[in-house]
Amino acid sequence: MRTHIDYGIYFNDDFCQIARMEDGIPVIKLSETMKESMPLCIHFNKRGETLIGDAAFNVIKNDQVRALKSFETGKTNSFTQFTRTLGTSHTYESSNTGKIYSSEELLSECFKKLKSFVQDEEVKAVVITVPAKFTIPQIEAVKKAGQFAGFEQIELIPEPIATNIGYGISKGTTLIFDFGFSSFNASLINKNTVVDTIDDYWLGSKNIVEAIVDQVIIPYLQETYAIESILKDTTKKEILRNALKPFAEVAKNQLHFNVSHNIISNLGDLPFEDNKGDELEVDTEITQKDLARISKPIYLQAISLTKELMKRNNIQEDSIDIVYIVGSETKLPVFQYLLKEQISMNVDTFKDPDSVVTKGAALYASTIPIAEEINKKTKDKTVLLLDIKYEATTVELDEMVNIKVLKEKTVGTFPEKVFVDVVRSDGAWGSGKKQIGEKASIVEVVLNESQSNSFEVNVYDQVGNKLECQPNQFSILQGIGGLDGMQVLPYHIGIAKYFESEGKELFQPVKGLEKNKRLPATSILNGFKTEFDLRPGIGSDVIRIPIYQGDYNAEGTNPLLNNHVLDILISGETLPTILPAGSTINITIKVDRCQLMTVIAEFPEINYTTEIKLDIREPHPISRNDIERLKSELVLFYSDNPGMGKERFRFLLGELIRIGKNELGQDEKMRIVDLVKKELIRWM
Repeated sequence: MRTHIDYGIYFNDDFCQIARMEDGIPVIKLSETMKESMPLCIHFNKRGETLIGDAAFNVIKNDQVRALKSFETGKTNSFTQFTRTLGTSHTYESSNTGKIYSSEELLSECFKKLKSFVQDEEVKAVVITVPAKFTIPQIEAVKKAGQFAGFEQIELIPEPIATNIGYGISKGTTLIFDFGFSSFNASLINKNTVVDTIDDYWLGSKNIVEAIVDQVIIPYLQETYAIESILKDTTKKEILRNALKPFAEVAKNQLHFNVSHNIISNLGDLPFEDNKGDELEVDTEITQKDLARISKPIYLQAISLTKELMKRNNIQEDSIDIVYIVGSETKLPVFQYLLKEQISMNVDTFKDPDSVVTKGAALYASTIPIAEEINKKTKDKTVLLLDIKYEATTVELDEMVNIKVLKEKTVGTFPEKVFVDVVRSDGAWGSGKKQIGEKASIVEVVLNESQSNSFEVNVYDQVGNKLECQPNQFSILQGIGGLDGMQVLPYHIGIAKYFESEGKELFQPVKGLEKNKRLPATSILNGFKTEFDLRPGIGSDVIRIPIYQGDYNAEGTNPLLNNHVLDILISGETLPTILPAGSTINITIKVDRCQLMTVIAEFPEINYTTEIKLDIREPHPISRNDIERLKSELVLFYSDNPGMGKERFRFLLGELIRIGKNELGQDEKMRIVDLVKKELIRWM
């Protein structure tokens, strides 16, 4: 019987992994294809069956090739990168099943598949990592996906914290440099607490893949074949680029280990003819030197953001004790050279950057007890039940563990005298036999520094016969002072407040819930006044208080430029009596370590306190009205601040106009809106 969660799941836009603690060590559970990572892909076939992972990924590759025959994509039953729309109302329709799926429903199918990699027990509790800059609706969506997958207990941990734990718990100033396939994130950590984070959700190694296609493969095809008519057609060119990306991905991965790689297609891989009737084939070479030239500008974008993060936190290069890297691209020599040259020489290259986050999540999971209601279902009352109490995390090198026998909860007869021997999993330390009883006895255990320490609990009778017991193991993570305080708010939590001097509403962070505030956190908003009567039992008598999340420099900006994440709803439906107009409402907001929010409202005039319903906002797909409002804000801002530069203004306006033509996918629309909002906040 497991006493602690022990399972960690990591997902990004492209793949996912699951790890389990085994004898104090996090172990990645392999897929049915014997891989550590499973592609985050889903395909619904004509029989209504659901293919997940590698099987779905292969279908997608074949679909991209088939699209070259007619240069038409048609409706798809294959879905990838659906995590980008978590926490929104965006949906995915499958004609083969006749169903519409939300992002969290698709993610839950992948979580279910990960569970199937564990053959010897049922996974009921799990720690799931979330990107550092996920908003409240996105976090709620991840938790919902876990619930859909059948997990009964779900804890969330930000990726930078999981990375820090996975690498071995640094004691100084740590920089996490996470360069994934589809996104980039850099975080500063001090004493195991995230200090600040910066990200670009659209910067990653996929940009390198696309650059290989655009700078190596397509130029080769242009020189060898007559394809200008295809390249002039935006739709046809994109279909061709998608079919070529797998070749570029293989080349990029091969150059991690080889000086050069020949990009060669087989007959039929590109099933269409050029304008002269020749069927296309690829046969060209790419070298590490080529890859360095192609990837350098992309890496420098990430490094530039990292320098911005360091500058705003007054962190100098020589004050960074260690740099932890995440993502397969960070293995490349050109990347490591640039990082050491421009950020810090103290780059840790001894851990696998592809699995360290997942292993960190499992290590963190080993410190969190499984909920009692879950363990009740699995307890075997025919063996000797123990109560073991200890601190799951500590900065000390020894820890006091209280152990007692729960005879009243055990079925059967057991010896009067019972002895326990606690042995560390590495075999280098043991407590020796010590008598225990129904009153707690203390066993002082010795810990290895900066790692998870797993202990086996052995119970014996007076003559040395071993007795079965539950639980029979526990783990302590040395190097962390406690779970609370490790995590911080990634955004300001605030309201839209009217400022008479400005003549408009502006974003105002709530005191106590500012960006980088340690979690859990609490804030009290006093003095709200009702503008009308709230009648008891009348749900239509409602006050909405919009809550926003704002990033660095967001204070004093237009609320439109920030994330509207939820509304606090105060209605007459739950009131015991009428609340007259002009009455006071005091609001307490509590944010737990998973960033989930609870709101308590106090009504002094009627001597009543209640927990308030939260309306978590799922942003709708970007509408024409959203774009027009953002365009107006951009034009107004530029007229008052010409220092932005005419060229930059025209570029941003052109991008918004491009959205309005409805030629772009949801992901590209989100990228442009995010770009414009960040640009305006940066200049304000």
